[in-house]
Amino acid sequence: MLTRIFFFLLGFILIVIGFMYMIIYLNLLSFGYTIKEYFLFILTRYECLSSILGFIIVLLTVCGKEKKHVKRI
Repeated sequence: MLTRIFFFLLGFILIVIGFMYMIIYLNLLSFGYTIKEYFLFILTRYECLSSILGFIIVLLTVCGKEKKHVKRI
C-alpha cells in the first residue's frame, strides 16, 4: 500500500515538474518561435518529457492490480 502511494506521489511530482517547464518555455513564443518549433523544442527536453513518464507511473499505480493477501492457518 505504501509503495503505491509513493509511486503515485512520484508520478504526480514528475507531471507537475514537466508541465511547469512547458509553461516556462512558452516564453519562447514571444521570441519569435512558431508553435511547431515550440513543440519540437519541448519534445527534446528531458524535464518536459518527465510529465509523460509521470503520467505513465500514475496510470499504472491507479489501474494496477493490488495483491490479495491470503491468510494461512
